[in-house]
Amino acid sequence: MAGAGFTASALALAGCSGGGGDGDGGGDPLADNGSSIIVGTTDTITSLDPAGSYDNGSFAVQNQVFPFLYNSPYGSPDVEPDIAESGEFTSPTEFTVTLKEGLTFANGNELTASDVKFTFDRVRTIAENGADQGNGPSSLLANLDTVEAPDDTTVVFTLKTENDQTFEQVLSSPAGPIVDEEVFPADALADPADIVEGKPFAGQYVITDYTANEIIRYEKNPEYAGLLPEAENDEVTAQYFADETSMKLAVQEGEIDVATRSLSPTDIADLKQDDNVVVHDGPGGEIRYIVFNFNTQPYGATQPDADPAKALAVRQAVADLVDRDALSEEVYNGTFTPLYSYVPDGLTGANTALEGIYGDGDGGPDADKAAERLSAAGVTTPVTLDLQFSPDHYGNSSGDEYALVKEQLEESGLFTVNLQSTLWDVYRAERVDDAYPAYQLGWFPDYSDADNYLTPFFLDGGFLLNHYSNPEVNELITAQLSETDEDARAELIGEIQDKVAADLSTVPLLQGAQVAVSGTDVDGVTLDASFKFRYAPLTK
Repeated sequence: MAGAGFTASALALAGCSGGGGDGDGGGDPLADNGSSIIVGTTDTITSLDPAGSYDNGSFAVQNQVFPFLYNSPYGSPDVEPDIAESGEFTSPTEFTVTLKEGLTFANGNELTASDVKFTFDRVRTIAENGADQGNGPSSLLANLDTVEAPDDTTVVFTLKTENDQTFEQVLSSPAGPIVDEEVFPADALADPADIVEGKPFAGQYVITDYTANEIIRYEKNPEYAGLLPEAENDEVTAQYFADETSMKLAVQEGEIDVATRSLSPTDIADLKQDDNVVVHDGPGGEIRYIVFNFNTQPYGATQPDADPAKALAVRQAVADLVDRDALSEEVYNGTFTPLYSYVPDGLTGANTALEGIYGDGDGGPDADKAAERLSAAGVTTPVTLDLQFSPDHYGNSSGDEYALVKEQLEESGLFTVNLQSTLWDVYRAERVDDAYPAYQLGWFPDYSDADNYLTPFFLDGGFLLNHYSNPEVNELITAQLSETDEDARAELIGEIQDKVAADLSTVPLLQGAQVAVSGTDVDGVTLDASFKFRYAPLTK
């Protein structure tokens, strides 16, 4: 979340490398037939069921095996019909999709418009009854009103606002994997074992073996009928490493073919000097940021000393004190760069809203300005701030990153920071249960449009669930969704960033690039602005 999103991501390992035929820990050896690929990751899977996850680790799996109405071709950030034959606005609020004829899931069940309606209704139903525990992608469907299937190949999406400029992208996002209504329950998450056994797959691969966060085996799906080419390999085995060091050694020693999310900046710098591997860089939409819970932060709405003005001053002081350049260079060796707004640099409408109003006005920290804000609001210092981070979900460097944030806040004398860490399995549940007054999140985008950094975060009902709400921001987000003039839409996107920068629902810190490391005998590593890592192009 990337989730959500997005952020961190998962990868797979399959087959064997070199000619030795030896697998790496966690999976059985596979015979090296020249068409097996091993991909490694340190990321984690929240749920194999698309309705129960909104993180890049889970989506990296779902993206290989489930079909989408729209998808992005290799090398492109734009989307085109996937299992859809076509799609168009048949009225300002109706987007009509025509499916290809003769679609089937790997289990032999027909894939029809009824499955599509079931899929999108199900995501919202499960979110409404709380079965997704706040971890589902329903916030991406905020503009969806109803879904109808008048016949087997026609799906009509009725939207709340007209001419949604992002809806095709939403159909390619974590809210978009189409599931088999004969396998998945309508109002609860499916058990992973039932999903694997039921073979409700119609993507480029089917899953043949699944042990969550340990190993996944994929085989090419010969019945895939979507936009993308058929897989270049026959098998992929996805194996999950407990730490970055183990994965780095595995790719260096040829025990895995590709390593991705996440390697530490130090590891990446070291691997660039190793002639036995290739380091691949790609456009990055990943961001890192601090979230404030508007109820439980100092002077938050449910605190005994609740005071909105003081609560804002606390958030503003944090924004005045963080030194993004230091975080970038000292922790990430420049693999992440400073981020001064909510939409990362490179996307239409991005600005640097925080740079001019916080810190020294030029991107650096300013302790005097922070002190003045707190004093003017009547805040007694030092402010005690409970700050949480996850040591396993965003890489080992998270500990160094948040230790440095703590140091930056405390050396001003304005804060006393209680820094604590929690493993992701617990973290993801507690953070939406108001357990953390301020906490770390990262985001890997669902699609390459500025809206994906706005609607899921700041529209009422978004995935942050941090009790932030601004009616003006809601109106502007809704307006930019339907604005067909590109310049006017970019202006609205800029205005949203300015207003949220004044409220500070979150404090953006850094944006990063995509990185993967492969053996020198591996081809097909594709890191593009679709932000989806596909296994199908990989060959040896």
